[in-house]
Amino acid sequence: MCVRCVMDTSAVDITFDEHGVCNYCTAFLAKTLTLPEDSNSLALRRNSLHNSIRETGKGKRYDCIVGVSGGADSSYALYLAVQNGLRPLAVHLDNGWDSELAQNNIANLVRRLSVDLYTHVIDWPENRDMQLAMMRADVIDVEMIMDNAQAATTYRQACKYGLRHIVSGVNSRTEGMPIPEGWYHYKFDVRNIRSIHKKFGSIPIRTHPLMRTLTWLYYMHGRRIKYHKYLDFFMYNKTEAIAILKRELDYVPYRYKHNESVFTRFYQNYMLPIKFGIDKRRVHHSNQICTGEMTREQALRDLAENVYIESGEAEADKLYVIKKLGMSEGEFREYMARPPVRHDVYPSEIRRLHTVVLMGQSLKRLTNALLRPAIAGIKAVSGRKN
Repeated sequence: MCVRCVMDTSAVDITFDEHGVCNYCTAFLAKTLTLPEDSNSLALRRNSLHNSIRETGKGKRYDCIVGVSGGADSSYALYLAVQNGLRPLAVHLDNGWDSELAQNNIANLVRRLSVDLYTHVIDWPENRDMQLAMMRADVIDVEMIMDNAQAATTYRQACKYGLRHIVSGVNSRTEGMPIPEGWYHYKFDVRNIRSIHKKFGSIPIRTHPLMRTLTWLYYMHGRRIKYHKYLDFFMYNKTEAIAILKRELDYVPYRYKHNESVFTRFYQNYMLPIKFGIDKRRVHHSNQICTGEMTREQALRDLAENVYIESGEAEADKLYVIKKLGMSEGEFREYMARPPVRHDVYPSEIRRLHTVVLMGQSLKRLTNALLRPAIAGIKAVSGRKN
């Protein structure tokens, strides 16, 4: 384990220097040094962003999209957008797993801020069948279908209203430390999702939002839609943000991270540590240690126990999850007992993407090699030096 944070060898690519400090917190701290910390620099960047959002949103019903889950970060991003005079459309993906508290938080948020909310309700039979397929495949990133669907829904709404800006609660200060390799899968790998579902699913995917890499690139470059880590434009402190949300918007905080979704809560706090041997709290706590929001001693005490499991909450969620998915307790026990399977055991578009990237790099080198002599010749003929 790192002597500065709490990352350990459960991250397969972790390395330690001669002092026992890991590459994760070292890279994160180096990255945060590049973030503007003084209020003047942040204000300049923020004003430039706001001016661009307002300019591209002129004459339109909204000027930006804010994805909301009911969590603190996305809720505060929506709050700040409204406070700074933007006209956002709040977008939420309802996959059937929203906790009652999350529903109430979102309702209070949009009502008190007087913003429109678009909620895309996923077809439950399709979603259920896709989640079961991911579990039957024994791959780690069961939630990639939800992450992909959230992104697809958000970009589609931006495209529908001709908007150029998506404002997100994702930020470098509380979520800047990367998730280790092997703890997740590439979110836009639709070929992997469809391949797994084809093998283990039972009903066709007809309406479930999915976004391939090429579609994402089209939105970014063809439609010029920009995705912003909005909270990086502010002096963001999560504790202070939650206090403001509670005071002004009747926001009720959650006990666990990603508690907005019953399935996500169960997946991250029960399925991941028991079936896959991964405790995502290591990344989250290490992030907080580096930003001064938690001491290493506090993190170690928290990691020494799993309150979610020991309190009995996990058992209640387990019964709810398997019933909603239509599994028996025996089927779930078998799932938890089976060894994990890598995503790339099933067809994936990642190799194709690597090939495209390599071809692009080769083409760039070839083009430079051909053009450089030609440009030099033109300059010589024209007498130009620069």
